[in-house]
Amino acid sequence: MTQLLWLRSDLRVTDNTALCAAMASGPTLAVYIITPGQWLAHDDAACKVDFWLRNLASLRDALARLNVPLLLRQCDRWDEVPAVLLHVCTEQQVAALHCNAEYGIHEERRDQASARLLEQHGIGFAAHLDQLLLQPGSLLTQAGNYFQVFSQFRKVCQQRLHRSLPACLPAPPAQAPLPLASDTVPASVPGFAVPAESLRLLWPAGEAQAQRRLQQFADEQMDAYDRQRDLPAVPGTSQLSAYLAAGVLSPRQCLHAALRVNRGEFDSGNPGVVCWVNELLWREFYKHVLVGYPRVSRHRAFRVETEYLGWRHAPDELAAWQDGRTGIPLVDAAMRQLRATGWMHNRLRMVVAMFLTKNLLIDWREGERFFMRHLIDGDLAANNGGWQWSASTGTDAVPYFRLFNPLSQAQRFDAEGRFIRHWLPELADLSDRDLHNPAALGGLFGALDYPPPMVDLSASRERALQAFKHLPKFPRESLHV
Repeated sequence: MTQLLWLRSDLRVTDNTALCAAMASGPTLAVYIITPGQWLAHDDAACKVDFWLRNLASLRDALARLNVPLLLRQCDRWDEVPAVLLHVCTEQQVAALHCNAEYGIHEERRDQASARLLEQHGIGFAAHLDQLLLQPGSLLTQAGNYFQVFSQFRKVCQQRLHRSLPACLPAPPAQAPLPLASDTVPASVPGFAVPAESLRLLWPAGEAQAQRRLQQFADEQMDAYDRQRDLPAVPGTSQLSAYLAAGVLSPRQCLHAALRVNRGEFDSGNPGVVCWVNELLWREFYKHVLVGYPRVSRHRAFRVETEYLGWRHAPDELAAWQDGRTGIPLVDAAMRQLRATGWMHNRLRMVVAMFLTKNLLIDWREGERFFMRHLIDGDLAANNGGWQWSASTGTDAVPYFRLFNPLSQAQRFDAEGRFIRHWLPELADLSDRDLHNPAALGGLFGALDYPPPMVDLSASRERALQAFKHLPKFPRESLHV
């Protein structure tokens, strides 16, 4: 009986749970639904959509080698998806649909509506665990709640994974050919501009490229990750986040690669590997938070009292931050990196987020939205979790009185100014000392084609502290709203 694989953020054939389940159940065909209106509503970046399409084209070829036809359908928004799926199932006489579960309020509503409609017409619907290592809801506190503190979540998660490590599934064997041709993947979608070729070259598409990057990182850089991950001028991070967000890599593949380097150890052995595994578990944690505390899917602060913060409406300052012209070199260099590459170094994500939310006292949602509109690795759970952590509004958030100073951050993590000089060539001729704080040059500063600092770091820090000190208190139970 014919099976339908509904592809979403799982653009691979190796270790794809739904693909394996579908092909084990019967002759399988696949469908991918293009939804431009929904992508716009979710602030998906043009470079991210382009990355999806390029990976989808590569996946089409990989599926062809398995004799699985790929159908493409299009509708504007997700509320139209159930009818599209029903039409495909009816047209192709499908007995059951398989997909890999996605998380977030809109995703869950879309999938529930699809399941109801298909089941009303006698068509099976199976959602599989694939995007995560462990099922949301399977890791709870002793009180039966989802975890709110990462260290506690990590401990329980590691214990569970020690007992039962999820396996990586090989690509299934090819099936007998079906009398159905695959559709052609479009090169672009209206409403999403094709990014510059220089950006596209940074992010080659396809499983083979993703696996090559993972293997190279595991072989050459993972053991130094703890020492190099905070240095933006050094290629010390894996830069696999875009491939994980699109599902070109699975978290299981990443975890197994790390454990091979570390001889099976999660929390001992090589410090670099342990540190990187922790980052995988942070990703897992934020997805579980998305399910357990749905308010964060509604653009709400995790910490209820912070909804009452006196955020400033300062559109000119927001625009200067977005454009990389704040007069703070490390902040501006990071924002220029984001615009040019679709990616930003993780240490710098925290620096620019704290500058926006604390020094400028601008609502974290403005930054979250801007990041999603430019990140090739944009992911609701990770992006929201990171922004709320930096803004001190989220789960396990940094204490409000802890605020990165972007000048000292630059001196500590870009001491020679290599990163700043690359992205701010107008400052390239300054000495290492002057580069980090060119305003200190006094009268000589006017000769530079660079703006003065838009805010006094000390005074703005005190303003943020006062804003947080006067927040009301709410019981933790209200977090479940």
